[in-house]
Amino acid sequence: MSSSESAIKKMVLPQALSDIIKNGNAEIIVPETKEQLFELSLGGKDNMTWDVNFDIGDKVIREATVVKCKNGIAINYDDITIRRRDPNAMVIADDLPTDKPTHMERFGIPFDGIRMETFEWFKNQESIIVLPFYSGNEDMKLGYPSIALIPTNAAFFAATLAELQGFIPASKMPNKFKPKAVIYVAPSFRHTHYDGKQIVVHNRLYDMQEVFSYNLYPGPSAKKGVYSILLDIGEEEGWVTLHASTVKIVTPYEMEITVMHEGASGGGKSEMTEPFHREDDGSLLLATNTFTGEEVKVTIADTSTLNPVTDDMAMAHPTLQNDSGKLVVCDAETGWFLRVNHIDQYGTEPETEKATIHPKEPLVFINIHAEPGATCLIWDHEEDSPGVPCPNPRLILPRKIKNNIVEGAVEIDVRSFGVRTPPTTRENPNYGIIGMFHVLPPALAWLWRLVAPRGYANPSIIDNSGSAMSMKSEGVGSYWPFATGKKVDQANLLLEQILKTPRTRYILIPNQYIGCFKVGFAGQWATREYLSRRGGAHFKKEQLLEARCPILGYTPRSVKIDGTPIPKPLLQVNTQGRVGNEGYDIGAKMLTDFFKEQLKQFDTPELLPLGHEIIQACLNDADVETYYNFIPKL
Repeated sequence: MSSSESAIKKMVLPQALSDIIKNGNAEIIVPETKEQLFELSLGGKDNMTWDVNFDIGDKVIREATVVKCKNGIAINYDDITIRRRDPNAMVIADDLPTDKPTHMERFGIPFDGIRMETFEWFKNQESIIVLPFYSGNEDMKLGYPSIALIPTNAAFFAATLAELQGFIPASKMPNKFKPKAVIYVAPSFRHTHYDGKQIVVHNRLYDMQEVFSYNLYPGPSAKKGVYSILLDIGEEEGWVTLHASTVKIVTPYEMEITVMHEGASGGGKSEMTEPFHREDDGSLLLATNTFTGEEVKVTIADTSTLNPVTDDMAMAHPTLQNDSGKLVVCDAETGWFLRVNHIDQYGTEPETEKATIHPKEPLVFINIHAEPGATCLIWDHEEDSPGVPCPNPRLILPRKIKNNIVEGAVEIDVRSFGVRTPPTTRENPNYGIIGMFHVLPPALAWLWRLVAPRGYANPSIIDNSGSAMSMKSEGVGSYWPFATGKKVDQANLLLEQILKTPRTRYILIPNQYIGCFKVGFAGQWATREYLSRRGGAHFKKEQLLEARCPILGYTPRSVKIDGTPIPKPLLQVNTQGRVGNEGYDIGAKMLTDFFKEQLKQFDTPELLPLGHEIIQACLNDADVETYYNFIPKL
């Protein structure tokens, strides 16, 4: 008996999957090692390249190419629309409560027939990878048994998923392994049934979830598909996997704080765990005036030590919580799906560059140019068209090769929320009126998590609005694109979480622009250094001003980092000469109107009574003190 056959016998499989394995024509492979997965990704150990082809009727379509490099494998997609996550990829096949579009609503037909076609398609494949893994954190006994079914000619997808979530080798398969979720990867269906679109169909059954991935970009399925599985389980059990990076910061003075940074894709989660980018003189270029070229630099001689905990998915499972009064989380991933669009030349981020040029083990690169046998360089981004680099270059970095990684669970001192903001002036007002950071009362922190603006020029997803300036909501928690149920249920879970963790503080951080100043992620890095030096975000009221726009909470009266004062216009944007009260107030109205528009959908009978009160306060233009009094914290 082969190791694959032995592993299959130890699984308690749902009927549909069992039927594919027992009655299909495909060879079944349960992988044993990462090296095997990488060899399969290239169609054999002697190959340097592999074309991922699928028969579509009377023609063959190449979905992607895989290249063997010195430091791993690189995957590039022929169709540039598959190089970023489509925020509309998810559809729901079942009849359980949901606010997401159902298959019937979107496509006019039930999913049952396509589901059966998918199973028959697998039976007729030449070879299939059955990848067993745990969704979540098995080291913390918070892993949920899962399986992915992948055609072997697209084995790179299995390698990607294995890097993100780990996998169980065939020889180590536990007895009675019963999956809570199965991911079926059938790329050709996007051409035959879905007009070439990224489509991921979720089918919630009585005791498990089926995820049908009809495209090969891992974002909406291998990555966010697993996130969906955890959100679905959490909704059932009463907890949340937060869309957040987490870092334990140790200052040169041996003070420690742990910051969890939430927000939509592109909101600065990965950047929160990385060292700030120094200028040649060693300083941090905090801001550049887009009109005058004036630069604001901060000299930080001794930076804090960063100990990363999570990159994107933070499990806030009830078994982790303690009596500290602070939120407690652990990582839900084995590897981190890092976006490196900001690394466009050598020397931008030495730590990540070193880790990827000379990795301890081969890596997976996506949307990054590669030559067979050469070293894949993370600043050499694949081009969407001549001279236009793909805005979403990625790599998967296993946690175990990150420096100073924190294993296990951590208590959160500060929860920050990131939002991408556009340039804003009196002549061209917009919502880029957020100062370097704002302190939020818990009630306002909850509202920001309901609205979760996707923000300006998002590099990680397809924006069909045609405008980088347009404001859209990523949805509740900023993880809504991955959730299968109802928004109001997630809103209640988040509010209950805030009420149960009264010693965790909340701030808001913009990136890209502060008024007319270009900041990128420098404001976020400066805020991280400042808060770590002062021991967190606990402020006395006399240290704060109520923001001119109430939904922005409080702004610090002054900030000084290692003796360098931060200019007031970067803290209170209305004091910028190019913005003034006039430009600020127009931007504030845009932001407030957007909040009101988005919050109305949550004001339903299912919402907790306190939630109703907080939303009504926003709809009635409440002042900051009103928000503070809902859940006093400062």
